[in-house]
Amino acid sequence: MDKKVADIHQDLIDACKANSCKAQCEIYKLYYKAMYNTSIRILNNAADAEDVMQESFLDAFRKIDQYSGSGSFGGWLKRIVVNNSLDAVKKQKESSYIDDHEVEVAEKAEEIFYDEEIFSSAEKIKSAVKMLPDEYRTVISLFLFEGYDHEEISSILKISNASSRTRYSRAKSKLVQILNRN
Repeated sequence: MDKKVADIHQDLIDACKANSCKAQCEIYKLYYKAMYNTSIRILNNAADAEDVMQESFLDAFRKIDQYSGSGSFGGWLKRIVVNNSLDAVKKQKESSYIDDHEVEVAEKAEEIFYDEEIFSSAEKIKSAVKMLPDEYRTVISLFLFEGYDHEEISSILKISNASSRTRYSRAKSKLVQILNRN
């Protein structure tokens, strides 16, 4: 029994359904940062997250008539971003390899822009999360950072609820091990 919810941006959503470029720009401005943060937590790469964001908003505007209003528009959009991010992770695994040296160089260049004293704890955690295997990083990101529960995660990843909980538990343990080593 889905109830329609009056979204606070319903006027913009209706204008997007009528192909208003101005409304699409406004929706983009309102949701971009939160959706980008969702994508980067899953993908672990700014350029890939940027690509996924562009594709996700295009998908959302193409499929906006499918938004039923039974939940928040932001939640509907977030689901598109999560699914596209997960698809990108799968494609990366299937078709490419990562040159570890290139990753190290990029990470060192990124660190130059941060004051190590201020960001040291956050950077340690961020680095530790990056070291987790994809299936652990994805579950821990969806649970801790995105606020999904295990039932939602199991549905998104097409795994059992028990597998979601197990991966989350193992991810936490692995994260603690990584942090204790450093």
